[in-house]
Amino acid sequence: MSSADKSSPPASAIIAKASRGYHILKIDGYSLTKGTPTGESLDSSQFTVCGHRWRIRYFPNGYNSECAGFISLYLKLDETVIKEVKTQSIISFVDALTMEEHPCLTSLAVDTFDSKNHSWGRTKFIKREDLDNSMHLVDDSFTVRCDIAVISEEIRAEEMSVPKFIDVPPSDLNQHLGDLLENGEGADVVFEVAGETFAAHRWLLASRSSVLRAELFGSMKEGKSGTADVIRVHDMEAQVFSALLCFAYTDSLPVDETKEEDAMCQHLLVAADRYDLKRLKLVCEEKLCKYIDVSTVGTILALADQHRCDGLKKACFHFLSSATNMTAALATDGFQHLSRSCPSVMIQLIAMSSLSHSA
Repeated sequence: MSSADKSSPPASAIIAKASRGYHILKIDGYSLTKGTPTGESLDSSQFTVCGHRWRIRYFPNGYNSECAGFISLYLKLDETVIKEVKTQSIISFVDALTMEEHPCLTSLAVDTFDSKNHSWGRTKFIKREDLDNSMHLVDDSFTVRCDIAVISEEIRAEEMSVPKFIDVPPSDLNQHLGDLLENGEGADVVFEVAGETFAAHRWLLASRSSVLRAELFGSMKEGKSGTADVIRVHDMEAQVFSALLCFAYTDSLPVDETKEEDAMCQHLLVAADRYDLKRLKLVCEEKLCKYIDVSTVGTILALADQHRCDGLKKACFHFLSSATNMTAALATDGFQHLSRSCPSVMIQLIAMSSLSHSA
């Protein structure tokens, strides 16, 4: 048999890949956490790294009795485990790193998160007395960074003998639906908003919003003349409705918004709640979290309370857990509006402040 007659032997490969990311956690008011009993943790807000949801668990007096007197820090996988997640992670003080520096993870042991093991970490991160006397503690606070690498393994069979002839492109359905919105072809309903009109397709909007489904296929019927129905939308800016339509058709927001993003997100959140567009509402909540500061927290908290945005509300409460932030925010117009429109929230804040002072 000649060499030309020999077929390539079957081959396979196990390819290990790692996606990487990190999260910054600031412990503010460190001295107030010292009374936390051994074995009890204070958990960070949920964050997403490498496609998974996590929290950092902070044990001010140790994870268990064996590490009492130490600070323990654990990484927790904060989602239902369907398939085990293999990771390498390291937690470091931020002031010991530059923001661009990525600690070497490849030499670390691999931790497996599964249905039985949700948390891995360092039981003896640092002695409390060492932290008290260290340069890491500044103004009763310290900051840590958790670097995470999630390892994925892929088995490819006969990789050497089967060349790839076809590349399937990513889905472009959102582009086609966006074009349909833009050119208005086949539109059978028209919305009039603040003097502007928007042609749309009732079948698509009904599939995206239960509120619009009831409005478009309930009392609203197509006119006898065959022309599209005209629905007048009150109490909304045309630019906000345009962005809402864009999201309904493409599941994304337009990138050329002229309105400031924080103001647009507040208006869009109200519109999303009005039309029961749940994902758009969450997108707006997430974006607004980064705009929380002393001048805006009162207004954003009132918005979160009025429209049942639990995540955004928690983010505002987290910001106000700092006595410095609370004192500064109390003097703003936004907080005056909050006290008038959401008295129940003010009661919660007073209770939170009282617990903080008694700790």
